[in-house]
Amino acid sequence: MTGRVALVTGVGREVGIAAGIVERLAADGWDIAMTYWSPFDRRMPWGERPNSVEAIEAIVRERGARVFSVEADLADPDTPAQLFEVTTAALGPVDALVLAHAEDIESGILDTTVENFDLHFAVNTRASWLLIREFADRLTASTGRIVALTSDHTSFNLPYGASKGALDRVVIAAATELASRGITANVVNPGPIDTGWMSPELVEKLAAQTPAGRLGAPGDTAALVSFLLSEDGGWISGQLLKSDGGLSAAY
Repeated sequence: MTGRVALVTGVGREVGIAAGIVERLAADGWDIAMTYWSPFDRRMPWGERPNSVEAIEAIVRERGARVFSVEADLADPDTPAQLFEVTTAALGPVDALVLAHAEDIESGILDTTVENFDLHFAVNTRASWLLIREFADRLTASTGRIVALTSDHTSFNLPYGASKGALDRVVIAAATELASRGITANVVNPGPIDTGWMSPELVEKLAAQTPAGRLGAPGDTAALVSFLLSEDGGWISGQLLKSDGGLSAAY
C-alpha cells in the first residue's frame, strides 16, 4: 500500500479511536491526511490537550509515512471540497476515506434544541455524505475504500444516535451506488471504548457485560479498519460490522 493516501477525519486526541486508526494505517504503509476540530475537544469533559495533533503526526512519521493535518469545521458545507483540495495538493489523490469525526452533545427527545439537532446532522450526516461524494468524484485509482464509524446510541442521546443512524444509510447506499467505480463502503460500530469519557464505574459495568471480559481499545477498531482498507478486504461492502467483543450478542 506504499504511496496510497488515506484521509481520516476526527483525529483530535492521542487516546482517541481515530488516532489508533491513523497509527495502524501508517504502519500498513498508508500516507495519512487527518482532520481535527479544537472547539469540539475544548467543550468536552476531557478538554483540549495541547500538542496532541503534533504528537500523532510524529508517530505517523516514525512509521515511515507522510502526514498532513488540517483543522476542519465539518459543519460548514464548503469544507469537504476544500479539504480534498488541500489534501490532494499536499499528498496526492485520496485512495481511502475513514469517517471518524462526530458531533456529540447528549440530550433526549424532550430537551434537544432545534439548533443542536441540526448541528449533529450537519456534522455527522451531511458532512459525511459530502465527503463521500467528493471522494468518489475525485478518485483516480481503480479501487477505493470508505469506512465510517457509527454507534447504536438511542435513548437520551437523540441527535447523536439519529444522525449516526442516517450516516449508516448513506454509507450503505454508497456501497451500491459507487461499486461501479471500484469503491467499497462499510460501517463499523466499535462498541464501548473508553477514550477518556467513561467513569470508573461505567468501565467496570461495561467490561462485566461484555463476553470478552474487557472493554475495547482503539487498536481493536484500527485492526478492522486496516483489513477493510486492504486488498483482502475488497470483497466486503455494504456492511454494518460490530467490533464490540460480543457485547451486542449478549442481549
